[in-house]
Amino acid sequence: MIITNSNPSYLANLYATHSGLGDLPYVEQKAVLDSDFFAWADSWSVALAPLGYCTSEITPNAVSLQSAWCRENGVTFDSSHSGLRNIVLAQARQFCPDIIWFNDYDDELLKILRSELPSLRLVLGWVGSAIPQTEVWHMMDLILSCAPESVAALSKTGFPAVHFPHSFDCRINDRLEPRAKNMSLSFVGSLMRQSQFHLRREELLEVLASTVPLEIFTPSAEFGWQEEVKGIVKLGLTFGVSALRALGASDSFLKTLPIIGGAADWSPQYVRPVNPHLKPYLRPSAFGLNMYQVLRNSAATLNIHADSSSQFASNMRLYEATGVAACLLTDWKQNIEDIFVPDQEVVVYNNAEECREKAMWLLEHPKEAAEIGQAGQRRTLREYTFGHRAELLHRIVRKALL
Repeated sequence: MIITNSNPSYLANLYATHSGLGDLPYVEQKAVLDSDFFAWADSWSVALAPLGYCTSEITPNAVSLQSAWCRENGVTFDSSHSGLRNIVLAQARQFCPDIIWFNDYDDELLKILRSELPSLRLVLGWVGSAIPQTEVWHMMDLILSCAPESVAALSKTGFPAVHFPHSFDCRINDRLEPRAKNMSLSFVGSLMRQSQFHLRREELLEVLASTVPLEIFTPSAEFGWQEEVKGIVKLGLTFGVSALRALGASDSFLKTLPIIGGAADWSPQYVRPVNPHLKPYLRPSAFGLNMYQVLRNSAATLNIHADSSSQFASNMRLYEATGVAACLLTDWKQNIEDIFVPDQEVVVYNNAEECREKAMWLLEHPKEAAEIGQAGQRRTLREYTFGHRAELLHRIVRKALL
């Protein structure tokens, strides 16, 4: 069983654009979500099936989806935090998983699952390059991470961790329109203005935006003045939480505090307003198939790792962009040559000026850019699909169960 909370903005947009989706049966709602290929969707179910796995994906915060499951299974629906946890527990009891892959940070939910599921033999976790401060790591048997930096940091503090790279789902290409390259340089991603996240990304985008035709697709585009005021307030509260953590306060204690306690669970994605210098270049966020279409339609697309990925190339964009034959302009990391051939399968830059120069060259040489995109796609489809990674995951699971 794979348990993953989805992006709330993505869910809201999907249900808003699919009239009546929330009234459909559970299986039909889930099919719509899966067919949009946001995040992992049902990619692991499909990839692991040939290896003998029966997989169930659960999205606890997909309220309409969970409500439909309750209607069909005689479970009382409760949209409160504890109520949504109980629904996941009911789903897990019905499925009886041997393995849970817990792609979430709700330590209370995982504690309940571990105590209530006698069938459970293994709990896997997942983290990217920025490691959240949470009690959940203590309840996992093995943590998978795309980022070697995170594997090293977790291992150093005593948590069992292993490197597990991202993947691409080949089915995505069958769902995209074969449009001409009608965008110049694109960037798709978050702009979290906080240490370990995207301060370097923001700085580079600001340099590029003034000299290169650039479109930035990000959730920050939806920020208005109200969100900015809320962001400043939230920023102050998160600083307060960080200060208390530095003094030794546990997450369980922080959550009991009035007002400031709620900040203990906040994602840093929404705690600080967007850089005003970038606002003219911002476009509405692109998720799922819409994101892949943006990548495909771009003459070139930019990749900038999070600040926490200081040494190794590891993020999703490496495979998402190359998978749809987008020409990827990505930041140099010491392992990039182990993944792609620089300037043949992807284009690599070392600093802002080199990034600007190569971006302009790609825009002025669309034929060459397209050829690089096609070469990158051949490499990804040959070596980096969910099918390829499923074999690696199978080996990791078998070893962990010994």
